[in-house]
Amino acid sequence: MTKKILCPTDGSDHSTIGVILAAEVAKATGHHLTICAVNIAHGGARGPTINHWNAEEVAKILADAEATARSEGAADVGTIEVVAREAAPAIIAYAEQNGYSHIVMGTGDKRGLTRLVLGSVAAEVATRAHCTVTIAR
Repeated sequence: MTKKILCPTDGSDHSTIGVILAAEVAKATGHHLTICAVNIAHGGARGPTINHWNAEEVAKILADAEATARSEGAADVGTIEVVAREAAPAIIAYAEQNGYSHIVMGTGDKRGLTRLVLGSVAAEVATRAHCTVTIAR
């Protein structure tokens, strides 16, 4: 099995914690690390599809995450933008279709009613992914 790590990020502080852990795992194992930004597509049907981030924002999110991963010692780092309607299914599908053996991601600090109403991308990925998932806090 190819050993590859996928690390989704949105540029937030909690996702940066995931990037740091993913970089540490990649450094320790020598595995390839791909940092992924899922750009949520809004609209469609009767109007244009508009992505959550523009090209410059995606480039900055990925460049910052890659710089963080490299500063933590990860040597083999790539980046990818995935455009999708929902983050969790996109992360899961991308990991499975591209042969990733590990997903490492951060999670926010949602609790109680906020967690119930908003759900959690990390929780959905952990529940549905085909591979090992590590969630960093």
